[in-house]
Amino acid sequence: MKKPLQRLVIYTKDVEKITGLKAQASRKLMETIRQNLGKQKRQFITISEFCEATGLPEERVLPFLEL
Repeated sequence: MKKPLQRLVIYTKDVEKITGLKAQASRKLMETIRQNLGKQKRQFITISEFCEATGLPEERVLPFLEL
């Protein structure tokens, strides 16, 4: 049985695991996505927003997340 999604947001550490980017590059990617979405510096990015921005399917991203 599949475990239900327990969080909505994605963090820099998650981006590092998913993309293989280093910490600084992951932060830069997150900031670029935040700017493109018109969000403030400290606002969260949801998993679905990240997937939409990067073109990655959610079903491929979710296994990388510690839920």
